[in-house]
Formats: sequence, C-alpha cells, structure tokens
Amino acid sequence: MEVVILAAGQGKRMRSVLPKVLQPIAGKPMLAHVLGAARELDAKRICVVYGHGGEVVRERLDAPDLSWALQSPQLGTGHAVQQALPHLTDGSLALVLYGDVPLIGVPTLRRLAQAAGKGRLALLTVELDQPTGYGRILRDGAGRVQRIVEEKDASDAERQVREVNTGILVAPVARLRDWLGRIGNDNAQGEYYLTDIIGMAVAEDVEVVTVQPDAVSETLGVNSKSQLAQLERLHQAAIAGRLLDEGVTLIDPARIDVRGELICGRDVEIDINCVFEGRVELGDGVVIGANCVIRNTLIGAGTRVAPFSHLDSTTMGEACVIGPYARTRPGTVLGQDVHVGNFVEIKNSVVADHSKANHLAYVGDADVGQRVNIGAGTITCNYDGAFKHRTVIEDDVFIGSDTQLVAPVRVGRGATLGAGTTLTKDAPPEQLTVSRTKQLSISSWKKPVKTK
Repeated sequence: MEVVILAAGQGKRMRSVLPKVLQPIAGKPMLAHVLGAARELDAKRICVVYGHGGEVVRERLDAPDLSWALQSPQLGTGHAVQQALPHLTDGSLALVLYGDVPLIGVPTLRRLAQAAGKGRLALLTVELDQPTGYGRILRDGAGRVQRIVEEKDASDAERQVREVNTGILVAPVARLRDWLGRIGNDNAQGEYYLTDIIGMAVAEDVEVVTVQPDAVSETLGVNSKSQLAQLERLHQAAIAGRLLDEGVTLIDPARIDVRGELICGRDVEIDINCVFEGRVELGDGVVIGANCVIRNTLIGAGTRVAPFSHLDSTTMGEACVIGPYARTRPGTVLGQDVHVGNFVEIKNSVVADHSKANHLAYVGDADVGQRVNIGAGTITCNYDGAFKHRTVIEDDVFIGSDTQLVAPVRVGRGATLGAGTTLTKDAPPEQLTVSRTKQLSISSWKKPVKTK
C-alpha cells in the first residue's frame, strides 16, 4: 500500500495565515491526523502533495518516512495526484487521502483496501440527506457504478442522488498512472478531476466497488473555522464515548477536551471543562476536579486533583492531594501522599512522601525530603538573575510561614525554621533557626493626619 495525501489547498475561507492543513483538531494539525492514519496502515510509502504555504507545512511535519510533491499551480484533484506519480511504484495499490479530512478511521481504510484487492478500483462513498456540494455516484440499472458527476456539472435529476463521493479511493498504481495521463479539464471549473478516472475504469471493464465508512464524520472535510469547530466537537465526542466505554466517569461527556493521549485506570472520575494535552496517565481511582489543565503528566492511584489546577510534565505518586489552584511545572516529581494546596507552585523539584505545602508557596529547583511541612508564604529564591541554584530540604523539616530560602542552601534533617526567616546559610539539623529584626513598639509615634 502506498498513500497519497492531497494537502495543497489554500483554504481561503479559513481566513488565516496558517495553511488549512495545519489548522488544529484536538491540539494537532489536521494533516497530522491523516498522517497518523496512514502510518497505522503500515504504508510502504507516504507522499504529501503540498502547495499553498507548503514550506511551512514541510517544516512542521516533515519526517524520514515522507516524500513531498509540489503542486503549483493547483489545477484540481487529478492534477494533484499526477504530481505524486513519480513517487509511486507500479504493482502497488495507491490510497488517496485528503489533508483536510482529519477524522478518517483506520478500520474504514482497511476495509477499503481489502475491497480493492489487486485489480479493482475501490471508492469510499457515503449517503447524505443533504448532499449539496458533493459529487454524486451514478449507477446503472444493475447498481454498478458508472461515473461520478460533480455538482456544478450535474443535472437536476442527478443532484437528487444521495450517495456521494468522498474523494477517498484505492486504485492500482499502473492503471492510475494511465488514467491520469488521459484526463481533461472540459468542465465548469476548468480543472482536472480525479473522479474522471471512474468513467475510464468502467469503459475498460475494471470493476468499481464502493465501501461505506463506519461513521459519516470520518468523511467530513474542513473549509471554514465553523466546520473546524464542528469536527472538533465530533472528535471529542468520539473520545468521550470511548472513555465511557472503558469505565471512566465523565460528569458531562460534552465538556472534556483530549488533545493527545489520555490513559485511565479503573474508577477514574473527571469533572467538567478539563483539558488533557500530550500523554496523560491517570491511575486507579483518580479524581480530577473541574476546569483543570493537565499536560504530559502521570498521576498515581487514589490522587485527587481539585478544581482549577494546572499540571505540566509532572510525575506524582499515589494518594496525593492537589489544589485547588495548584500549579506544577516541568520537572516536578511528587512522592506518595504529597499535598500541594491552593496557590502553590512547584517547578523542577522532587518532593518526597508525606510532605506538604498547603498554601501560598513557591518551590523551585529544590529537593524536598519526607514529612516536610512548608508553611504559607514560603519561597525558594532559586534565581540570582543569571543562574538557577538548588535548595535541599532534608526529612522531617518544619518551615514556618513567610520564609525565604536563598539558594544554594541546605536545611538539615529535623530542623525548624521560624516564621519570617530569610535563610542565607545552611540550617543545622534538629535545631531552630530564625532570623528576625528586633520587634519594637514606639509609644511616642502618632498616626499621620490629613491637613484640611
């Protein structure tokens, strides 16, 4: 199997400087979805036909397993496939896909390829209640496909046909090469239609077979931001359906966005308006509160994430308590039973088992031991304006509120830092360290009063 992906369209109706095939569905370009499907088919070769904004498309998605063919000017779908022919080998089957039809399913494509076999032309068709804009499939009295007529070239009777062409097809490369060499552009658009090869196949007694997709949404293309939004919701609804089938509790399946891969254990519960990006794995019994954003994160079993928390590139153990309004940044590793409370930010730090920072703290570039209590208002001063420095807090340390730890600094095992301390030297273990100015009360002081 060799795959040709047509991705040269300008997409004027998108009203965007970003090429149409780079517009995102579920957090990645539409063309990336189509490439993913082609790769799942174990295609021997994948050729992308690019045009408008092509260099940007290549920069974003180029890979060793891809070849690229430039279509300039863009003279129709038949002309586009012609540009890919030098990359294809006779004796193979060619599957034609579209970079702006992102939801095409691999099972559907496998059935299409099987239907084509070695000598047939297989079309993916679909029946629509409102087929406006699509080419119609015309059959003879015995139900055999005869040709495809584009809507602008169709008669009133032909426009009543509900079975339409999706453009996706599988054909033998050698025959495709011959047919494309003979198509013309005598039509309302003055373009070279790929669909003209159907009539040629029929004339040469090549069997034309059709396959229907598993879902109509697989065949829907994108030409506007409105259609992009519609496909986004269709895609997210399909993801939500799979999660529900796997036993995940979604408080509202219509209000979840998965922009990558979400892996869930048993009895996971996800509240509304949560966004999952990259690869996220939730262990058994994890509960995610409303309005959380979680990216490239592993969350251990039994952990509860309260609403409005943002977790990025974090690994956390079992039975942690996170949020609300907590933020973990890349490089954060939490042990078991770690508490990260409201308005606590942790970055590039390791926090060991049973330690807590329950509110209003910043822990950056730090190694925190077990059973450490970090009081409200505590910060690690890790940046000197040029370099980052590390703070080490050993096991069983108690840090009082409003403490600043000026890195590099170490707090010894079992030490206590008094509230308001600014620590600039290592604190010895098992001792109280405190730095405060002397408290004064001035009896002669008078509050300022405005003069009238």
